[in-house]
Order: sequence, then C-alpha cells, then structure tokens
Amino acid sequence: MRALLLAAGLGTRLRPLTDRIPKCLVPIRGKPLLSYWLDLLLPNGIDEVLINTHHLPKMVEAFREASPWRDRITLVYEAELLGTGGTILANRAFFGRRAFLVGHADNLSRFSVAKFLEAHARRPGQAAMTMMTFDTDSPSTCGIVETDAAGLVARFHEKVKNPPGTRANAAVYIVEPEVVEFIASLGKTFVDLSTEVIPHFLNRIAVFHNSDYHRDIGNPESLRRAEAEYR
Repeated sequence: MRALLLAAGLGTRLRPLTDRIPKCLVPIRGKPLLSYWLDLLLPNGIDEVLINTHHLPKMVEAFREASPWRDRITLVYEAELLGTGGTILANRAFFGRRAFLVGHADNLSRFSVAKFLEAHARRPGQAAMTMMTFDTDSPSTCGIVETDAAGLVARFHEKVKNPPGTRANAAVYIVEPEVVEFIASLGKTFVDLSTEVIPHFLNRIAVFHNSDYHRDIGNPESLRRAEAEYR
C-alpha cells in the first residue's frame, strides 16, 4: 500500500514559528512531525509515501534528502493549494487502482498500522473508506463522529458548537478507488474531504479507533501539550 502525507498547509495558527519552518517539520521533543510519520508507516506495511509541498518547499526537499527513507519518498509541489481531496485527485496516478492511506503530516499520531490495515480489510462490504477516530479534549475544533449499529459513520459534525460527543475524526484514512472517482466527478481542482467527500459517503465509512495517541498540532497550546505528553 502507498500513502499520501498532506504537508502543504501554511500553518497560520502556529505563526511566527511557521514563518521560518513548514508545519510538517515542526519538532516535537526534537523530532520533526514528518519523521514520526515516516518512522511509523514505512516499516509497517506502507511501501512508498507521497508528500505534497507548498510553503517553504526547499526545507522539505532538504529533509527528504537527509532522511534514511528518501528512496521511498516522492515529493510533489503545489503552486496553488488544492485541498485534501484535490491533492488526492491530482496524484491519482501515484496510487493506481488500489486502496491507499491518507494522513495529515501536521498531526502527531501513534497507532498500529497493521491493525488499521486489518480493520480496513475487514470493513463492512459497503464501506468505501475507513476513518481513524480518537477521543478529543476539544470537540468544537474537530469533526465529531456518530456511528450506527454496524459501526459505520452515520452523522458527522464538522467543527460545530456543542457537538454531540468527543469521538472525533483523526483525519487519517484508508481510501478505496471509488472515493477518488467521486472526487473526480465533482469537476473541480480544489476539493475538501471533510466538507465535500465525507458527507457523500455517510453510512459507507468504517471506523478504526486510535486509543494510543493522537493530537492535532494546530496551535501553540497543542504544541506545548504534545511536548509534555508524548513519550
């Protein structure tokens, strides 16, 4: 299986830190976020990784060249941001007609890749993707998930006030080619997974719960907490 690590964002909520370093290279306990992802995925069932770039791309290129995983990393530059779904569509040839993993490189996440892959393989037949979930301490800043009796996502509340619970979308997915076909059918270059794709696939999204560790490094407070928590 191949993977896409989304790393093109501007990281505006982490400024001024991200004025001089791309968000995907922000260090946690001295190690860049991208390194955590590569060290998690590449020894554990993911063959190659595609990383999109936009903000300070030369720094990501230098990171790749210095990485022990460099022969299994492909970089693609986005002159204009395409959104999560748009990046998938623009790089569909990289994945071929196979399922692939998508993750946001500005999250810090630890989980069993093997169990995630197994959960997708054993998903209900109608499911076109598997979404990783986690329990958030800030539900109004996340996409909150409600599941049905079969364990499929029945309702999805994207960053709303007073959401019904704390079980959140971790923005890590395993995606079947059918999802890419739907993105292509929208006829747009910029597509957002959370607002344009997930709602279409309600009742067709399986879940895998990350009970180990997951945090969006979205602001200075989340960065501080990750530094204190992560071991």
